[in-house]
Amino acid sequence: MKEIIIRRNEAGQRLDKLLKKYLSEAPSGFLYKMLRKKNIVLNGKKATGNEKLTEGDLVCLYLADETICKFSARSDRVYGGMPIEVIYEDEDLLLLNKPSGMLSQKAEKKDTSVVEYVISYMLEKKEITEEDFLLFKPAVCNRLDRNTSGIIIAGKSMPGLQTMGQLLKERTLGKYYLCAVKGQIRKERRIQGFLWKDKEQNVVKITKEGEGAPIETEYLPLAWNDSVTLLKVHLITGKSHQIRAHLASIGNPLVGDYKYGDPVFNEFYKKQFQITSQLLHAYQITFPTLRGECKAVSGKTFTAKTPEKFWRMIRGTAWEHGIQEALEVQH
Repeated sequence: MKEIIIRRNEAGQRLDKLLKKYLSEAPSGFLYKMLRKKNIVLNGKKATGNEKLTEGDLVCLYLADETICKFSARSDRVYGGMPIEVIYEDEDLLLLNKPSGMLSQKAEKKDTSVVEYVISYMLEKKEITEEDFLLFKPAVCNRLDRNTSGIIIAGKSMPGLQTMGQLLKERTLGKYYLCAVKGQIRKERRIQGFLWKDKEQNVVKITKEGEGAPIETEYLPLAWNDSVTLLKVHLITGKSHQIRAHLASIGNPLVGDYKYGDPVFNEFYKKQFQITSQLLHAYQITFPTLRGECKAVSGKTFTAKTPEKFWRMIRGTAWEHGIQEALEVQH
């Protein structure tokens, strides 16, 4: 027999959704059968599974320990500490500076991503137990490409995940990136287009008209010379590969981008600064005014230090304009 007391992270969802998390390996038919037979009850009464849970509710599972163990999946975790810089943390959110080369989320079961490190971090700090992860699993709210570094928001609680999800959906979260691109750009500009993804090749294509998802990207040049520009990019929409493909489509591909970039240009920076992937860094996030959940970050701006390779390129480039602006980039 097992008792589950509904807490803040579990409240607001249907009973059957909670059961599918707790007994994730159990067939749905088994769960509904246990509800019908009153082997699983809510607040001492028979339940159908459609009931919306509130904080303080009691779910009782009159099942053998062996059955519960058989149908419960263990949490993923990584041992050896947190290899990611923590920028900010409270009870709902964790802001991390993801290094280039790390996945935001698993692509395959064997992968290790930011999510697994967050789980391990919370377990080691005793903020949550292995059993708690059967009911709630922290997750990342915004995803970055494997070779894009910078700020990732992780939700440590259900209110944190829901609030950040809403901000991203409404596009009220200010997301700013640093990147180095081919060519000289002198003026601020807002560009638009339509994005179409070739799933087989895992590339996106940008068109001025046509079908697909409309995208908007705004950029401000911080420093430049005849051949390269350091940009601060405001990501207005947030589609896969948007910044990389959008800038490449106007003739300004990212330094080190071997998918959308210029091979000869990339080879120069590989030899000069050991750049082997795109110089794209999720540099800054600005939160809107928040009331209620997550109000601790209301109106605040957070910045992620640039990676060493990116800073080495900034420091080692002979900028014709914007030398001071370039050197003021946090590193």
